[in-house]
Amino acid sequence: MIIGGRQDVTPMTAGEDFARISDRYRTELLAHCYRMLGSIHDAEDLVQETYLRAWRSYHAFEGRSSLRTWLYRIATNACLTALEHRDRRQLPSGLGGPNDRPRTPLAPPVPEFDWLQPAPDTLLGAPPADPAAVVAARGSLRLALIAALQCLPPRQRAVLILRDVLAMPTGEVAELLGTSVPAVKSALQRARGRLEHLAPAEDDITDPVSPSQRELLDSYQLAFENADIKALLALLTDDAVAEMPPYPSWFRGRRTVARFFAAQVLTAPGLYRLAPTRANGRPAFGLYRLGPDGRHHAHSVTVLALAGDRIARISGFLDPALFRPFGLAATHHEQLAAER
Repeated sequence: MIIGGRQDVTPMTAGEDFARISDRYRTELLAHCYRMLGSIHDAEDLVQETYLRAWRSYHAFEGRSSLRTWLYRIATNACLTALEHRDRRQLPSGLGGPNDRPRTPLAPPVPEFDWLQPAPDTLLGAPPADPAAVVAARGSLRLALIAALQCLPPRQRAVLILRDVLAMPTGEVAELLGTSVPAVKSALQRARGRLEHLAPAEDDITDPVSPSQRELLDSYQLAFENADIKALLALLTDDAVAEMPPYPSWFRGRRTVARFFAAQVLTAPGLYRLAPTRANGRPAFGLYRLGPDGRHHAHSVTVLALAGDRIARISGFLDPALFRPFGLAATHHEQLAAER
């Protein structure tokens, strides 16, 4: 399962400035740490830690491997250490059955749980020239895959990402992880087998800016901002799913999802304003909610999964702190001003 390509680099030569030659890898290291940890916030922290460790030991780097591989070794080991003390991150739909009572009060939010987080498409870096590489890059960050990766033991997770996402040779992975080639091959086989069941190849790995999909997304934004439940209902697949961490409840089925939004989210027109963005290779929106001061403030980031000309999944992440990595302003007024 190759879902990414390797980028070769020239080994570091003596006298080159560390910051200048290492900064080019920051974005791909952030994507790597995000795949490992399932949290954009934690990934940012670990990349900072990686660069601090690398800077401190830069004088001892002898160039036997590429600088890129050396940085990946530091980043991967930092992630493995962090995962020793953390539970795996998941989505509500991965923890139990759906809620079939959309009009009853939701179970209280569980903010202390390690919920999976979305990541902005800027983690993909500059778009590859090869259309197949574009699809592969998007696929390697889709939410379903990130959620499935969190179910693997950390070292299996690392092996699979290094081999199948980054396409590193088996021997290089073994050296990076301080293990043997047979151990890497065994871990990879087990990880691939488990991933086949956890993250089946589905999804809309197509360009979401095509005219028909653009129309679908515009209709969703209009329906949401106007609290038009009838219009929203028409946009959903029959088996549509909606979830909103940190709330543990989730809903399945077109009418059930629509009833949930009608009863508990879209209770009046004008409560929300939406700003289009992209997350995990998917269309997304930053949601701004009306506050007591009459302004719409950062509220959540919603990631959509499309199935043809319908919406199959609505994943809303109620964390205003996500607006910063997505480059979204704190208020809708400021966001509109920035877009002008």
